[in-house]
Amino acid sequence: MTAVLELPTTREEAFRWADMPALQAARALTPQSASVPDAILPDAARLVFVDGYLDTDVSRPGDLAIVPEALASDHPLARHAAGDGHRITLAPRTVTTIEIARVNAGGDSQTPLVITLGEDAVLTLVESFSGAGWTNTLTRFELGQGARVMRAVRVVQDAGFVSTRDEVTLAEAASFVSVALGATAAGTRLDAALTLNGDGAYAELGGALLTCDDQRQECAVRVRHAKPNGQSHQLWRAVAADRSTVSLAAAVEVARDAQKTDGEQSLRGLLLQRTATVNLKPELEIFADDVKCAHGATVGELDARALFYMQSRGIPAPRAKALLTRAFVADALDRIADETVRDVFAADADAWLEQTL
Repeated sequence: MTAVLELPTTREEAFRWADMPALQAARALTPQSASVPDAILPDAARLVFVDGYLDTDVSRPGDLAIVPEALASDHPLARHAAGDGHRITLAPRTVTTIEIARVNAGGDSQTPLVITLGEDAVLTLVESFSGAGWTNTLTRFELGQGARVMRAVRVVQDAGFVSTRDEVTLAEAASFVSVALGATAAGTRLDAALTLNGDGAYAELGGALLTCDDQRQECAVRVRHAKPNGQSHQLWRAVAADRSTVSLAAAVEVARDAQKTDGEQSLRGLLLQRTATVNLKPELEIFADDVKCAHGATVGELDARALFYMQSRGIPAPRAKALLTRAFVADALDRIADETVRDVFAADADAWLEQTL
């Protein structure tokens, strides 16, 4: 029998759109065999977590410095992932590429991980979620002075629920760029808290969540500017079909001493049918007086004139809708720097569109 967990409820503002019944249902799925997907970057160090545990037989860590480490968290979902995990440490001025595959065979998969970057270290990180069940992660990033992270996360799990909690701290002049794609049949909650704790730190987060049928996906991000001269940019795109729901909540907090902050949010939703729902919640909390912050949030449908024009040129309606929808999410996915990774994400989005439209 699946144990009953203490989970947040929709009475809590931070979880007002969360789909906790779907999470509970994911825990009751029948376990199945888990197949490890092919590597996206064959030459990169690769870590494969199966049901939350590092599988040393199929992983290829290379010369990565990985040690056991226990993590704790008071986040309502991440606390279930807390416990015995791992720490990856990158030495100062090293340049490293890591691919992480998270494979769930239908049970509860809980994975705590800490990634620490020394001064001026550079990390390219690609993460993939596949399988079924409840996949729950707690990931901490600790960026030293001048360190840089370029991260891409693809959620293509076949069934169940994926919940992620990222906790990121950036020192002076550090940079964290993360792009996520939810092209999955699972429910999702992507949750992140970033603190720009050094002068001139930079953070960029975004991605695309694609839903259909009765599915629900959600993103909740809070960026805190604690020091002066920081920049943060959030660009999220939501596509909802049928009776599905996508919810995007993006917050920026500027502390009293964080003068010269530049913060920007762009949240846009696309309804493929009027029975679908997109919830957008941009939020600014500014306690400094010399800042430049802006946000925008829009929800709409495909341009009828563009559809008519494309069909008048012989493009079938489903193909025309797919092309326009692909263009809508392109500005999020095109921010992935590595061309090979970007092509894989684009193929995932195209496969979802072909199946949905």
